[in-house]
Amino acid sequence: MKNEVAVVIVGAGPAGLATSAYLNLLSISNIILERENCCASLWRHRAYDRLNLHLAKEFCHLPHMPHPPTAPTFIPIKDFIQYLEDYVSHFDVKPKYCRMVESAAFHGKAKRWCVMATNSESGVAKEYSCRFLVVATGENSKEFIPDVPGLESFNGEVLHSSKYKSGSKYSGEAVLVVGCGNSGMEIAYDLASYGTKSSIVVRSLFHVLTKEIVQLGMTLLKSSPCNMVDDLVLSLGKLHFGDMTKYGIVRPSKGPFYLKEITGRSPVIDVGTLKKIKSGDIQVLPELKRVDGNEAIFANGNSHRFDAIVFATGYRSTARKWLKEDDYLLNQDGMPKHDFPNHWKGKNGLYCAGLSRRGLAGLSMDAQNVHVVTKEIVQLGMTLLKSSPCNMVDDLVLSLSKLQFGDMTKYGIVRLSDGPFYLKETNGRSPVIDVDTLKKIKSGYIQVLLELIRFDGNEAIFTNGNSHRFNTIVFATGYRSTTKKWV
Repeated sequence: MKNEVAVVIVGAGPAGLATSAYLNLLSISNIILERENCCASLWRHRAYDRLNLHLAKEFCHLPHMPHPPTAPTFIPIKDFIQYLEDYVSHFDVKPKYCRMVESAAFHGKAKRWCVMATNSESGVAKEYSCRFLVVATGENSKEFIPDVPGLESFNGEVLHSSKYKSGSKYSGEAVLVVGCGNSGMEIAYDLASYGTKSSIVVRSLFHVLTKEIVQLGMTLLKSSPCNMVDDLVLSLGKLHFGDMTKYGIVRPSKGPFYLKEITGRSPVIDVGTLKKIKSGDIQVLPELKRVDGNEAIFANGNSHRFDAIVFATGYRSTARKWLKEDDYLLNQDGMPKHDFPNHWKGKNGLYCAGLSRRGLAGLSMDAQNVHVVTKEIVQLGMTLLKSSPCNMVDDLVLSLSKLQFGDMTKYGIVRLSDGPFYLKETNGRSPVIDVDTLKKIKSGYIQVLLELIRFDGNEAIFTNGNSHRFNTIVFATGYRSTTKKWV
């Protein structure tokens, strides 16, 4: 049986949940198809025990639902999972779980996407027909372990970081961590904290900062140039950690936020790993070349014996396995072909959310981009006013406006009771098209005043009795026709 819906979203991670929430607010029908038996499975089932969010809470919330003021600055994983549960409930998001998408293809004649999904519990396949398709399967769909010659001969435990929970089971053993991103560095620290002989492979240049320095940098980026922020956080990082080159950790020549912008790679946020490296509790090793039994051989020719190997080597997107007939949006690795901020929009109603390599902040922007596209759809409907009732179009655009700008009454801007297109039709007055003025009003850069009554020198007096002094006055009060003067 075919299910028809406006939008199909593949993936119930934070990106899929945020996109569905936006569409629900607009009363646009949508379905989330999720292969796992729960939402946000990465956070629930593939995270180690000591994990907390590395970024401050103001950068780790989904649209329309910030963390409460009472929440800690850096959210524990269990609290973030509860936050996602509350988000799903609040916005009435209802994913269909255990739905493995087998294929999604665009039918040009019908101008609709056909999505085939199998219920992994019942084995029943079902077809979903939609006008718009959102790929929200995330950057972390499938674990990636590189091909290491001789790895099959290793007699100890080999696991991906997604299966790692705690260093307690490895106490007294020698464990190698391959991968020096945030997960690899924190797992190496966790292992050392439990008395494990912890080693980590470092084969690339990377920045290391504290979470407080990153929070400061991200806050400053809202109003300061990236190069200036990079200079500041690098100075703070060097002051805090000193020169780590002699320990095998070398900083790139470009700054951390510049690299995040260009490559999507985040700086490592230290949780105490560098202190343990300095003390010798964690050994830094060069690139792993091959394995011979329980012996690991490295790029410098040295070898070390290990009881277990943890690969913190990331994930791969699986979208290209089921997404058919798309040569524009995603590359062969399942990641956007186009650079941010033009990465999210494909052709024929195809979009992606959560693939910008910008974490939770990036996926929130992607969800809003899908919302903007929905406005474009509405605008297209507005061109069909000849066949659509004006009141219906007005209801839609007013809903979009309220969602976009929120309640502006407290800033002195009050909406009229009649809709914008009704007013345009009856009295010729157009709605104001915002060019970020409202954002500057909210931030206090623009002051909203009441009706101007009179002047007293350079003092302007307004209807509420308040007065303000001005150097210049610009009258944007329109024009008048002069035809009657000569007709």
